[in-house]
Amino acid sequence: MGEKIELNIVGLTSGHSQRNSYTLILGEENGELKLPIVIGSYEAQSIALVIEGLTPQRPLTHDLMFDTFTKYSIELKEVIIDQLKEGVFYAKLVTEQNGEQHVIDSRTSDAIAMALRAKCPIYTYKNIMDNAGIIYDADDEADMDDAERSKQTFEPKQKEVNSLNSLSLVDLNKELDKAIQIEDYDRAAMLRDEIKKRS
Repeated sequence: MGEKIELNIVGLTSGHSQRNSYTLILGEENGELKLPIVIGSYEAQSIALVIEGLTPQRPLTHDLMFDTFTKYSIELKEVIIDQLKEGVFYAKLVTEQNGEQHVIDSRTSDAIAMALRAKCPIYTYKNIMDNAGIIYDADDEADMDDAERSKQTFEPKQKEVNSLNSLSLVDLNKELDKAIQIEDYDRAAMLRDEIKKRS
């Protein structure tokens, strides 16, 4: 398939073209090209939780899948975004169990959610990057800043932080679960920080 290029997550932004969609922005390890991939809200939530270091009270589908891999000694070695057909990206999970390598077909968003949990590299091929990669210019800089900010821990507002002080640890965990369910990641990050502070 040609030369492999390692990708890193640059950001995750709400989609402009489709309702309930998000754009996951991947950047090449040693270059300027970015690969924007439109994903659904559930997959965006699953990816954002790992980026933000949040753990839901009950496992999401990707957590369940990763736990199953771990239980049966299946190591996720890498993820490869290996095809682009009619604007849709396709991916493969490269796994290893008992010294045998297996390649599993996957949606790109699911593959990336799994890669984050396994802390394994994400690759694509040079021809895909050449065809679908874009360079953000000065006009796009504001969008990139927003994308990059989505990876950072959100700055808490003092009033909200003060209101968290009155909640018990049990209530904080309940509120965290609610915030994750409704995809309020600002509040979820504040709740997570308060829980960590008390632990």
